[in-house]
Amino acid sequence: MSAGRPTKYSEEMLTRSVEYIRTYQDHGDAIPSAAGLAGFLGVSKRVLYDWAERHSKFLHMLETLNSVQERRLLSSGLTSEFNSTIVKLVLSKHGYSDKIEQDVTVHDYKVIPADLTVGYEESND
Repeated sequence: MSAGRPTKYSEEMLTRSVEYIRTYQDHGDAIPSAAGLAGFLGVSKRVLYDWAERHSKFLHMLETLNSVQERRLLSSGLTSEFNSTIVKLVLSKHGYSDKIEQDVTVHDYKVIPADLTVGYEESND
């Protein structure tokens, strides 16, 4: 048993969290976020992550929040409703990247991987 403060977690907090996902725009948020949810619930983000570690229902709710966030970012980024730099930054937290990978094809059949490092030696002829 820990000697810390008693948890505020309850089924009501879970219900309010789901409410936040549905109504985040009514609370001034352009996208649902852990920071927005924490403010809505009156707790810190760290508390949210602690709850997610201890309560599978809360973890599922946070995953849903992230999915809604990702979808909103994609849609609003594609329509230019949101600033593309900010969309790119936040989507990187969802695993998106603008890294370009290229393969080089030689003679229509041989592929040289993009990460291949080619060295050479100068001859003294």
